[in-house]
Amino acid sequence: MKKLPVGIQTFRTIIEDDYLYIDKTAMARGLIDNYRYVFLSRPRRFGKSLFLDTLKNIFEGKRELFKGLLIEEQWNWEVTWPVIKISFSGGVHCRESLKKNLFYILKDNQERLDIVCEEKEDPNQCFAELIKKAFQKYNQKVVILVDEYDKLIPDNIEHIPEALAVRDGMHDFYTKIKENDEYLRFAFLTGVSKFSKVSLFSGLNNLEDISLNPEYGTVCGYTQLDVDTAFAPYLEGVDMEQVKRWYNGYNFLGDKVYNPYDILLFIKNQKMFKNYWFETGTPRFLIELIKKNNYFIPKLNSLRVNESLANSFNIESLNLETIMFQTGYLTIKRLIQSGMGVGYELGFPNKEVQISFNEYILQSMTSVSEKEPIRYELLDIINAGDIESLEPVIRRLFSSIAYNNFTNNAIEGYEGFYASVLYAYFASLGLDIIAEDVSNKGRIDLTLKAEGRTFLFEFKVTGKEPLEQIKKMKYYEKYAGERYLVGIVFDPKARNVSKFEWEKI
Repeated sequence: MKKLPVGIQTFRTIIEDDYLYIDKTAMARGLIDNYRYVFLSRPRRFGKSLFLDTLKNIFEGKRELFKGLLIEEQWNWEVTWPVIKISFSGGVHCRESLKKNLFYILKDNQERLDIVCEEKEDPNQCFAELIKKAFQKYNQKVVILVDEYDKLIPDNIEHIPEALAVRDGMHDFYTKIKENDEYLRFAFLTGVSKFSKVSLFSGLNNLEDISLNPEYGTVCGYTQLDVDTAFAPYLEGVDMEQVKRWYNGYNFLGDKVYNPYDILLFIKNQKMFKNYWFETGTPRFLIELIKKNNYFIPKLNSLRVNESLANSFNIESLNLETIMFQTGYLTIKRLIQSGMGVGYELGFPNKEVQISFNEYILQSMTSVSEKEPIRYELLDIINAGDIESLEPVIRRLFSSIAYNNFTNNAIEGYEGFYASVLYAYFASLGLDIIAEDVSNKGRIDLTLKAEGRTFLFEFKVTGKEPLEQIKKMKYYEKYAGERYLVGIVFDPKARNVSKFEWEKI
């Protein structure tokens, strides 16, 4: 079997050292033939850098690297183009170091193209000079490939003034691409976030965004067919339905895809189900947004947004749903077409993200010493249907919440706060969970399914009768089998459960 390309983003290395390669060259050719200025957004660790490097080798005419691949007999390898490749994938940069780093990147391209630029003060002018001189030297239009075009901005997102300064600097740099249109054959930019055209891209408003173009929905990532065929020898004896639940589910309006990093690390680590992708990045600023805005966490797994909200990242007005979608913590569950235009229903892509993200929320809310015992006990209780043991565990759960999560706001007076906490706990266990579950009689606060049992939770704050509401509205009628009705009343002063009732039907 071929070696697995864990962490390898260089196309030549994969081919020459005989690593496993999933052929994306047919889509690469279609992209080159049908577009001139292209933008692609994908979450981190999705193979954007490898695809961009594949394009570089195609334009440079490296036919020997494409033997047996779909593009080999479909491309004129006699014609080559000078390629300027710009990558911001390494390190965190600030506005102060931006100029220095741009010159470093441009110098590397000058050496590779055997060009010397006279401009030494302004990297934007140096970029323009490099484009023109490459065109003149090679008597051929220039290709520009930009990897992680946006990385410097999210790296500074917790310091908005710095992020804005970096954005403005990058705006001036990218403007030079459009200004030199007459010298360009093709421009391709990749990144995680898509910023609004009136901010970062106002000087490059001719970009065509293929991020949610169904034709290129699988341009990055592994499809189920890839996993079932190319990876079949590596996955013998594995429960493939579990693999699918844990790692498949990213949807960019084509076939659903796996994050490559997950599959490669899953195989490398003796097929252990772990959060390989999630642990490579810390969404700390997302958690701060959730806490700052008193966000109703259960909404995250069934969230409706319009097209513009999903597609436009605005530093000056950070939107949690947009950030979570573009960074890969949420994905498209369903396309919604209505008289108001196109919209999407978003949710967690798979079990890995559901468990890991909710666990991360809990880490920010609870004391470390209490969190793990409670989670394990909850899982055992739910799987066993031991509902009598649930109340004391939930009481301990709320007692473990850090005091400062209750200060300076009135969130503990709302049912949504308690629903959010319990949702995060249950979701972090990887259970099948539905928030605000709709029946023909109304909405159930929380529905939980495990081991053939259904648990229906209704929450109230002070002096109400949630169990009676479940029974009166007959929310349980939409489910068959063992059903447990659980009514919980919370006391905002005590910040804990004041009444716990349940009934099995």
